[in-house]
Amino acid sequence: MQTSMPITKSPNDHRQYQYLQLDNGLRVLLVEDLQAQQAAASMAVNVGHFDDPASRPGMAHFLEHMLFLGTEKYPKSGEYHAFINQHGGSNNAWTGTEQTNFFFAIDAEVFEESLDRFSQFFIAPSFDLELVDRERHAIESEFSLKLKDDIRRTYQVQKETVNPAHPFSKFSVGNLKTLDGDEKTLRQELLDFYQTHYSANLMTLCLVAPLPLNELLALAENYFAPIENRALEKQYPKVAIYEAAQLGQQINIVPLKEQRRVAITFPLPAIDRFYKRKPLTFISHLLGYEGKGSLLSHLKEQGLAINLSAGGGVNGYNFKDYNISIQLTEKGLLQLDDVIQASFEYLKLIKIQGMQAWRYQERANLLKLAFKYQEQIKPLDLASHLSINMHHYEVADLIYGDYRMDGLDVTQVTELLDLMSPDNLRIQLISPDLDTEKQAAWYHSPYQMKPIDKQRLHPWRDPDVREALKLPDPNPFIIEDSIARDVKSDHPVPVVVCQETGYRIWHKKDDEFNVPKGHMYLSLDSHQAAATPKHAALTRLYVEMLLDYLTEFTYPAEVAGLSYNIYPHQGGITLHLTGLTGKQEALLSLLINKARERNFTQDRFKQIKKQILRNWFNQSRAKPISQLFTSLTVTLQKRSFEPQRMAEELEDITLDDLHNHVRAFYEKIHLEGLVYGDWLTEEAQALGKRLDHILSLVSSPSGESERELIKLENVGTLMREVSVNHQDSSIIVYYQSAEATPLKMALFSLLNHTMSSTFFHELRTKRQLGYMVGTGYLPLNRYPGMIFYVQSPTAGPLKLLEAIDEFIADFNYAVMQITNDQWELTKQGLVNQIMEHDPNLKTRGQRYWSSIGNKDYDFNQRELVAEKIGELTRSDLIKFMMQKMRTKHGDRLILFATGEQHRNQEQLSSDNMITDLRSFKQRAAKFSY
Repeated sequence: MQTSMPITKSPNDHRQYQYLQLDNGLRVLLVEDLQAQQAAASMAVNVGHFDDPASRPGMAHFLEHMLFLGTEKYPKSGEYHAFINQHGGSNNAWTGTEQTNFFFAIDAEVFEESLDRFSQFFIAPSFDLELVDRERHAIESEFSLKLKDDIRRTYQVQKETVNPAHPFSKFSVGNLKTLDGDEKTLRQELLDFYQTHYSANLMTLCLVAPLPLNELLALAENYFAPIENRALEKQYPKVAIYEAAQLGQQINIVPLKEQRRVAITFPLPAIDRFYKRKPLTFISHLLGYEGKGSLLSHLKEQGLAINLSAGGGVNGYNFKDYNISIQLTEKGLLQLDDVIQASFEYLKLIKIQGMQAWRYQERANLLKLAFKYQEQIKPLDLASHLSINMHHYEVADLIYGDYRMDGLDVTQVTELLDLMSPDNLRIQLISPDLDTEKQAAWYHSPYQMKPIDKQRLHPWRDPDVREALKLPDPNPFIIEDSIARDVKSDHPVPVVVCQETGYRIWHKKDDEFNVPKGHMYLSLDSHQAAATPKHAALTRLYVEMLLDYLTEFTYPAEVAGLSYNIYPHQGGITLHLTGLTGKQEALLSLLINKARERNFTQDRFKQIKKQILRNWFNQSRAKPISQLFTSLTVTLQKRSFEPQRMAEELEDITLDDLHNHVRAFYEKIHLEGLVYGDWLTEEAQALGKRLDHILSLVSSPSGESERELIKLENVGTLMREVSVNHQDSSIIVYYQSAEATPLKMALFSLLNHTMSSTFFHELRTKRQLGYMVGTGYLPLNRYPGMIFYVQSPTAGPLKLLEAIDEFIADFNYAVMQITNDQWELTKQGLVNQIMEHDPNLKTRGQRYWSSIGNKDYDFNQRELVAEKIGELTRSDLIKFMMQKMRTKHGDRLILFATGEQHRNQEQLSSDNMITDLRSFKQRAAKFSY
């Protein structure tokens, strides 16, 4: 066993780290986190779909699935998932191009037992012959799920238009066609692939737990030392991702969703070696600037673009695509060459004027502060992230590598900028009405690839930079350093520090996380916000217009780590502002002053309105299950409306209508706010008084807007069919509590916790009904509830409902068979989840704000629920199920969509069907608060 040098960590990080290499070549990072309540493990294997045999696309992904389904030591296929779930944990895995990542989190007391199960994936998986065909169908379901996903459809076109000798060109997911054949042959191929690609020397393991390092070391050795070291070496082909024939090309792609986007792509070498100075981060920092004079600001002024991002793109062992991705207007699509021309002018501007140390240092300072005051994340996220970092960074930089910027290397930056030229270029254009001549394999996306005419390239080679384009001035919001104030809070939870008629400000000084940051939530309730679909559409338009107008003025603050969001809700709008406290007030003042100006132009109004309409239209092309989730809240919340319904209203709205709505919106306002973090009591009070004064200039006080929820008591089984254009069918079955009490919250959440892994195993793994299968605890407007959901390529809604009802009917027996010890462990697992320690300021702030929204003014609802869970017996749960779900005609709401391939099956129908949503919502009984 070899141990190594110390690992650079944040001064704000209480954890202890140890890196070592076991005798079998497995690299391990141990993380002692004595404040954590859960433990986590992540194994990153240097194997991905690049390793798939040419004859078996999707093999790496298929293998990832199979490893979960039993090992020689633990042969039962659902045992691992059930064990993790029972002990309050979660688990998952993903297969990428060059890595496969397996990870889980669980209650710390059973970490050793979980590692015993987890490690067996990499020691002795069983590859049960009986499960091979079943899991092949799970891969097909996953493939089917994304058939109408534009990201996946575009990705496949990219794969078809690169060098076919490069492994990037391989189809990554797999399906029934690529994984065809008899089970014995497939099982042998899985075994061969496992033995030729899975080896301890290609794996990195990260363990995070509230245990001393020496105990973690013993766990790593005991459970992972038996993994075989086959001394494998990665041997990807030394070929370029693009040959000359694939460069200088424009690829047109027709999407399913309404969108217009261009990606200007420059192929670059692999980027891992650049991580210490991050030259591409610096280039993106300047290219992605959104203030006055920026590339985006200029394109917006010309009516050519809506947004821009710089730096994304695929990357791997010998390549990096650098993308300037621009969302175009219709005018921008027609004037595409001018958009590209402006992009090359801005790149030239960076070359001429951008190579200044202070510009680089601005970005470096932000990362330095982010590292210094690095906020903790959950053990699961940390373990997964670090196990992947171990494949990319030197040991000392496993944590710091993400933040490290050692100084401007002009030569390095210039070399990369030289590669961002018209002679090293691909243009990917996505729009509904483009010429195409081919269809991509698997996803059937129409596309065309044609050489870019040399006459088009010529003006881009050495353009004159137009006067409108400017690099950013020094950023006034960036600070060298900041220190959290060592003032203890007088109260354990938020308290009201400012209250008058129509407004109330809560405050809590943080004295745990020790970061000079704050979170400020301000909710403005107005009865005008969502009284009708038209009001809701106008409020959404106002928010989007405001965000668009503010961008130019607030971008420097955003760059400096001061972020904000404004979003509409049932009762009005909320502003959430976060970042370093030293400059938060300055940003808030800027936001309020600019919001009051409301200088909305007719041109931007037209663009934003089109953008919202397009987004709403595109929601009808989302995954069926996603559309049902939207429909669930729309069906049950009085002031939530279907996107299509709001779109109808928005079509005819004018700029004058918007101005009138904004004026009416502010006539009567109720303000509720939370100031949490490195804010002192007197600062929060002063802020409250200022806000009260500002509001008094434009509005009079009002009470809170009601949040009304449809009551499902005594309605029987209500059904609503949602029209969705997709090959899959989907269904949601929702049960609602008639009371918002800790006992009912405990019962619904415990029922979900007890059922979830069994439901998943029965309907997804055993019955292969679909890839998207699950249950969920779903409180709406404070009232607890539970859902069962399935999206299926194999069965229509009637069969899906029968399967769900059959599962519910049989589950009483499953509860009866649980031993007392298992029952207590199940309850404790849920209590641990509910009472999980907030890892950072952000999570704590969200919890406080959610409590205020739920009128949990003692901030102890989760403690009350946990206490009730502790008291519940198995007979309580069975009795609750018998009362709530005893019959197929009980009070519940069923939403469903029939897939194109199931239209000829027997249809789901009912006498209790919602056919007119508007009248149903008007006459239905309601809860309100």
